[in-house]
Amino acid sequence: MPVSPSSSAQAARQALAVRLQHLRKDAGLTGRELSARCGWHPAKTTRLQKGEIAASDADIRAWCAATDSDDQAPDLIATARAVDSMYQEWRRLHRNGMRKAQEDWTDRHRQARVCRTYVSNVVPGYLQTPAYATALMHSITAFQGTPDDVTEAVAARVARSRFLYEGGHRFVVLMEESVLRTRIGNADAMAGQLRHLLNVQPLASVSLGIIPFTAQRTIWPLEAFYLFDDHQAAVETLTAEIHVSQPRELADYAAAFAGLAKMAVYGDKARALITAAVDALG
Repeated sequence: MPVSPSSSAQAARQALAVRLQHLRKDAGLTGRELSARCGWHPAKTTRLQKGEIAASDADIRAWCAATDSDDQAPDLIATARAVDSMYQEWRRLHRNGMRKAQEDWTDRHRQARVCRTYVSNVVPGYLQTPAYATALMHSITAFQGTPDDVTEAVAARVARSRFLYEGGHRFVVLMEESVLRTRIGNADAMAGQLRHLLNVQPLASVSLGIIPFTAQRTIWPLEAFYLFDDHQAAVETLTAEIHVSQPRELADYAAAFAGLAKMAVYGDKARALITAAVDALG
């Protein structure tokens, strides 16, 4: 059973919080005494020690100065930055628009030989058409209230499709049938997206499985996730992108993917589900 995708990030944050707490205790300081030395409210110290908030570089430097442990600051800052990179809120990632985040995803795909992808909401970015991606990204930008650079972001996202044809990359995709029926954009945009899936399905680099509505579930519908080779998973939630690298959690996602794959249909049966979704658009 897959655990919460944020558990690795939270566990790492808790470990950092424990290290800060040990520094305070080793210095013989109470929480109030440390807070006074740092010049902030005691509630902040409590929250940092519980891992409830992320420690900034300045917070760590102040904490280390207050506990006469300045030599610990560089390592703690590096740890805090690593934790921060594990759990990244979409609004933060998209604070200057979506293009940069799309380019980061391109780098991940460039480096991976095999990408296993499970989606329960929308078509994976590297299989999206420009019209579908444009409609989706306009919706995301409006929801998040982030800068609108959709034109540039769409170009960056669609450019990832070149890895389907360059060789050296393989994409194993599992898609809930609901993705085929969830209309993103107008009917023409959706029909074009579905026909594109039919066009890429025969590619040697692509394995496309559809999990039918009627499948007997052994694994319930999950959040979208991407497994890059065997060393990293990226999980997409409503509010954040979560990077999982802990072996135990990677094994859980791999096991979930294997279970989902057994429920999917492929080849002609998958084409029939896609074609039926096109026909349903009228």
